[in-house]
Amino acid sequence: MEIKGLSFPAENPPLAVIAAAKIAGITVPTDASLAPDSPLVLQFSDGRKLRGTSALLRYFGRIANLCGEDAFQDAQIVEWLEYAPVLSVGSAFENACKHLDEYLGSRTFLVHRSFSIADIAIWSGLAGAGLRWESLRKSKKYQNLTRWFSSILAEYGDALNQVTAAYVGKKGSTKSKENPVSQQSKGVNGDIAKAGTNRATFEVDLPDAEVGKVKLRFAPEPSGYLHIGHSKAALLNQYFAQRYQGQVIVRFDDTNPAKESNEFVDSLLKDIETLGIKYETVTYTSDYFPELMKMAENLIIQGKAYVDDTPREEMQKERMDGIESKCRNNSKEENLKLWNQMIAGSERGLQCCVRGKLDMQDPNKSLRDPVYYRCNPMPHHRIGSKYKVYPTYDFACPFVDSIEGITHALRSSEYHDRNAQYYRIQEDMGLRKVHLYEFSRLNMVYTLLSKRKLLWFVQNEKVNGWDDPRFPTVQGIVRRGLKVEALIQFILEQGASKNLNLMEWDKLWTINKKIIDPVCPRHTAVIEERRVLLTLSNGPEKPFVRIIPRHKKYEGAGEKATTFTRSIWIDRADAESITVDEEVTLMDWGNAIVKKIEKDQDGNLALTGVLHLDGSVKTTKLKLTWLPEIDELVKLSLMEFDYLITKKKLEEGEDFIDVLNPCTEKETAALGDSNMRNLKCGDVLQLERKGYFRCDVPYLRASKPIVLFAIPDGRQQAGLK
Repeated sequence: MEIKGLSFPAENPPLAVIAAAKIAGITVPTDASLAPDSPLVLQFSDGRKLRGTSALLRYFGRIANLCGEDAFQDAQIVEWLEYAPVLSVGSAFENACKHLDEYLGSRTFLVHRSFSIADIAIWSGLAGAGLRWESLRKSKKYQNLTRWFSSILAEYGDALNQVTAAYVGKKGSTKSKENPVSQQSKGVNGDIAKAGTNRATFEVDLPDAEVGKVKLRFAPEPSGYLHIGHSKAALLNQYFAQRYQGQVIVRFDDTNPAKESNEFVDSLLKDIETLGIKYETVTYTSDYFPELMKMAENLIIQGKAYVDDTPREEMQKERMDGIESKCRNNSKEENLKLWNQMIAGSERGLQCCVRGKLDMQDPNKSLRDPVYYRCNPMPHHRIGSKYKVYPTYDFACPFVDSIEGITHALRSSEYHDRNAQYYRIQEDMGLRKVHLYEFSRLNMVYTLLSKRKLLWFVQNEKVNGWDDPRFPTVQGIVRRGLKVEALIQFILEQGASKNLNLMEWDKLWTINKKIIDPVCPRHTAVIEERRVLLTLSNGPEKPFVRIIPRHKKYEGAGEKATTFTRSIWIDRADAESITVDEEVTLMDWGNAIVKKIEKDQDGNLALTGVLHLDGSVKTTKLKLTWLPEIDELVKLSLMEFDYLITKKKLEEGEDFIDVLNPCTEKETAALGDSNMRNLKCGDVLQLERKGYFRCDVPYLRASKPIVLFAIPDGRQQAGLK
C-alpha cells in the first residue's frame, strides 16, 4: 500500500506530520489546496485515508519506531500530542513555554529516554511560531527548553531545516504585499488565525499607532467577577498589543471602597489567567491617590475645579437643566478650606464634593461640571482608612492613563458621550493626550451583565455564587463546560466593530461543540426513575467484559471496559417506543428482537427479547443505549440549566425582577457505566444520546452521586420543566 499524497490547507501546513515523514525517510507528495477549515488527509493508493494530525503522527511514528515502548509511554505521547496545539494559541504561547521549560529541567526527551513523535510535535509547534519563538530562544529566558530544542535540531537538522524552510515562512502569509502591522497581526497572534474566515473584521487600525510603541491597559473595577462582556475588552487589548508588538498592563480601578474587595482582585486575576491574557504588570489606581489629590488641589487653585455642597439630587437636576451651582464662583480660599474639610472627613466635609469647572451649557451633558472627588469614610481594601476622599472614575482614568504611558485606551461605545470629557480633563490637567478607541459592548440574549444586578442574584441566593453555571461570568460559563478556546474564537469573530450587537448564546455553544465533540470520551447513562429491565433469553450465561474505545474516531480518548449481561437496563422512554417483535440495535453490542412487553399494576414495564447479532443495524429504527444489570454502576446527578430571565432583552427602565425565570435548574437522577469512576472534576464527556456534560463533582463513594453539568450544544431548546 503506497502513499498517494498528503493534502492540507496552504494557510496551515502540518509541520509535525511533514517532519515525522521526513525523519521516517518516507517521501510524501503534498497538496496545499484544501479549504482553510479542512482537516489534513493522508491518501493511500488503495483509496483508504487517514485524517487529523494525531492519527498521521502515530502512523509515521509507528513506521519509524518513534512510539512508546509500552502502554504507559504511548499514553504519555498522546498527552503531548493533545498539548501541542496550545503552542498555536498566541495568548497561551509563553505559558506553554514556561511549562515545557520546567518539565524539561532534568529530561533529554519528553517521554522516557528516547526521541518520539511527542518531541516532533512540540518542536514543530515552537518552530511554527516563527519570530515569536526565535526571540524567546535568543533571550535565553527558557534555557531548558532552548537546550532541548537545539539538541533535536542538531540530531535531525537535515529533515527539520527542510521543513521549516519550506513551510514556516508560508504560514498565514498571502500572495499580496501587506503593511508590517498586518503581517504582525497574522504572524504573531495565533488566536486571530484561529478565528477563521471572520478574521478580516479585525483589520482596523489604532489611530497614530506605531509598531513597538503601543501600550494598552485592561482596567476592571474589583467589584465583581469578570463576565463575558469584560472578556471582549480584555481580548481586544491583547489583540492590539500583539498586532503592534506592544504591551498590555492590568490596572485595577479601585476608587470605590464601598463595592471593592481583595476577593474580587484575586478572582479577576484568576479570570485574566484563564483567558490567557499576557500582561506586563499589575497596577492599581490607588497607587496614584497622592498624585490625584495633588492634581485636584492644583485644579482648585487654578480655578478649574470647585467644591460644591449642593445635595446630590438637586445637583443632578441642575446638570440636566444647565443651571450653574451656587458654589461655582466661590473663592479659591473657600474651596481650599472645604477641600481640607473633605480630606479630614469632617461632618461639613462629608456634605461636599469636588467638581470640574467645565461648561454648564454644553449640549454634551458629561461636560456640565462633572464630579471629580467624593467623600467616603469606608476603609479601602488595600490601604485601609488612610483616605476619606476618593476620585471618581471620570477624574482618575484620564490622569492615570497618561501618567502610566498608555498610548491607546479602549472603551466600549457606551462611553462615547464621555470621550469629550476625557480629553477636556486631560487638557485641564496639562497631561499628554491618550487616544481613545471605541468598540461595541457585547450583549447576550436573556443575559444581565450589570454587576449590580448580578450581585442581587448572589445576595438573594438565586444562584450559588459568582461561579454559578447560570451566570455569564468567566468562571460560571467555564464551569458549565465552555472551553476558553471557544470563548476566544467567539469574541474575536465579533471583531473591533463599533456597531451595537445582541448575540445569541447558541452561536457560542456551537463553536464549543466543534471543539469538544472530536475529542471528548463517550459514556452511557440510564435515567434512574422507572428504568426498564430488558432480559435477553439467549444472552450470556455469565457476564463478560470487552474493552472498547471511549471515542470511535479519536484514540486519544482512551478505552473503557463494557460489561455484557443477560439482563440490561434501558430508559423508560425508549421502552415505551418499542413494539412487540420489533428489532432494535443495542449500541456497542448488536441487534435484539423484543418478544414480550409486560406492564404491572403500577405501570412498571419489563421486556423480554432475544439477541440477533447477525441483524443489520441499518434496518433498525431504534438505536438504544443500555447498561448491564450489575452492582458496579455509579449514581449520577444530571444538572440542566436555563436562563435567569425570560426576556431576550430588557427595555429601558424595565425591572429585571419582573421577568425572572421561575425554573432555572433541573436535577435528574441517573445510573452511569462503571468507567465514570475515573472522571476528574472538569472533564468533559458525552453521554450517548443525552448530550455533552462537564464533571463538576467526581466519584467519591458509592452513596454520593457524580454531578454532571449539561453543556448546551447550540441547538434551540425549550425551557426546563
